[in-house]
Amino acid sequence: MFDHRAPADELALIRAEIARLKRREAALREAYLTRADMPKIGRWNKVEIHTERHTVFDPRLLPAAIRNDPAYQRDKVMRVLRTAPNDRAAKRLPDITAPAHTQRAAPLTLVSQMH
Repeated sequence: MFDHRAPADELALIRAEIARLKRREAALREAYLTRADMPKIGRWNKVEIHTERHTVFDPRLLPAAIRNDPAYQRDKVMRVLRTAPNDRAAKRLPDITAPAHTQRAAPLTLVSQMH
């Protein structure tokens, strides 16, 4: 079956599905981390919970004189791609980026960084 969907509509649908999957993943992750009774063995996969410790650099711990010194700062250029309903279609089509429940989600935004 060939999909005649416009690329802008396809992008919005993909982002809505990604958002739905991220919400589901977050709910399952929260359940595994807080409920001991969650089954950890499935038909094809199992869940293992590991605790890891990493040392990370935290610039907030530096003195303000260093943190705010322009010599240690750089500009970061980002290209942002947003999806929004087409004005013509807004009156005819359902909001394809709305979550399954009745509360509306924030607009989805794709951010790419250029270095």
